[in-house]
Amino acid sequence: MLPFDWNFPYPSQKMPLLAANAVSTSQPLASQAGVRMLYEGGNAVDAALAAAIALTVVEPVMNGIGGDLFALVWEDGALHGLNASGRSPAAWTPDHFRGKTAMPATGWDAVTVPGQIAGWRALSERFGKLPFERLFEPAIGYARDGFQVTPHIASLWAAQAPKLAGEPGFAQAFFRDGRTPQPGERWRFPEQAETLRSIASSRGESFYRGELAQAIVDFARRSGGTLTLADLDAHQAEWVEPLRQDFRGYTLHEIPPSGQGIAALSALGMLERLDLEGMGLDSPAMYHAMVEAMKLAFADLHEHISDPVTMRQTAAALLDPAYLAQRAALIDPARASSPAAGTPGVGGTVYLAAADASGMMVSFIQSNYQGFGSGVVVPGTGISLHNRGFGFSLVPGHVNHVGPSKRPLHTIIPGFVTRDGAPLMAFGVMGGSMQAQGHVQMMVRLGAYRQNPQAMSDAPRFRIEGGAVKLESHTPPAVVAALRELGHEVEVAPRHSLDFGTAQLIYRSQEGYIAASDSRRDGQAAGF
Repeated sequence: MLPFDWNFPYPSQKMPLLAANAVSTSQPLASQAGVRMLYEGGNAVDAALAAAIALTVVEPVMNGIGGDLFALVWEDGALHGLNASGRSPAAWTPDHFRGKTAMPATGWDAVTVPGQIAGWRALSERFGKLPFERLFEPAIGYARDGFQVTPHIASLWAAQAPKLAGEPGFAQAFFRDGRTPQPGERWRFPEQAETLRSIASSRGESFYRGELAQAIVDFARRSGGTLTLADLDAHQAEWVEPLRQDFRGYTLHEIPPSGQGIAALSALGMLERLDLEGMGLDSPAMYHAMVEAMKLAFADLHEHISDPVTMRQTAAALLDPAYLAQRAALIDPARASSPAAGTPGVGGTVYLAAADASGMMVSFIQSNYQGFGSGVVVPGTGISLHNRGFGFSLVPGHVNHVGPSKRPLHTIIPGFVTRDGAPLMAFGVMGGSMQAQGHVQMMVRLGAYRQNPQAMSDAPRFRIEGGAVKLESHTPPAVVAALRELGHEVEVAPRHSLDFGTAQLIYRSQEGYIAASDSRRDGQAAGF
């Protein structure tokens, strides 16, 4: 085949899918894996799991077998939350990191216990219809027989791999012969297929207490890691009660800490008190209000949120209406601010959504955190391990200070919306700190301006990063100029920037579902 020019110079637009059953993911092969389970008699949880397992193979630049997951599932008139994030190794005392000024971003000292395999099992056991092993069939096929790498994934792979080539096991797995796959090239990883087969047949036991666990621990011992069999054996996924925040007649639900979902709820609670409709859709005032609310919410997030066992403020105190009113009053419509945390009263990621004709809806996210994660890959297994430990702080006394058997502040969050107690939308916006910001922007567009799911996804986004406000290239010029005049440090990103996350949304209508997939990536909404 003659080589193509893999640039995409012209704007394109996706249209939403309208169907009785729907799956929306960031990679078409994964979406189709989910739809296959629905065709075979499975439900939305089966579809979500098959898609997620396939994503560990077909989108390795964003997630892998050694990551974490969170999920929200609507079933039987209730919303159920799952926290399948792992804890730090027992050896991670503050002394272990003595002499370091920041948590490592790569290598074994960034690797916490991977939680998502236990999450796959927990979801399947509680809600699934199909045999656990069948959910792995599409992923095993892609790993064994190969799949063609998309231009988007190829570009991310090429950008990440050289930086991780020196980490234990990475080059042999994902940087073979010093190169990465080209767009359209078929990628095969038979060892990964065997690993998935082992997980499927043992229902995850091999990963935490069997042959795979032993392989992980043996490699850690040989290459400088502290992870032990006891660390893996102690891991359990936990069912949790979601937090909630009302906004314009809708209710946003998030997984409670140690995740950042509370920041989205906090910002939304502040914006509920402002006249967004009067500001106008896509106006400078609308963007300014959202930016300022997110600044305040993030100040509280990074000061107060950690593993719940070490938090000194409760989630209820941070979401107290009186406290949110105080924080909202700090938003000055005439200038940008640099807010500090308040004091309440005492008191690389993939996201997907799935829904079926019975009414079950799933909001699901899993991640290796930053691309390939830690860069550590267990030889002969295809298990790339996340770098979630990077979320800890090394500041003594901080609630998120690193410690043994502790969960770090977590970025990945699934979102779910109800209205009058009924399920309405499963959605998420992957991308590190972009996630809480993305949730707020989606909710404002839905609640204040009634935009449809695809328009909500396509609209230009902002991202607060440090003291700066990044804006997408298709942000109206008047907004860019006005935010600068208000005192914001504004940076307009180049076209096709990867900084603004990827959204997937499934909205429940009277006739079925409206499913949207982000135009910024390979994603696809599929169904029937």
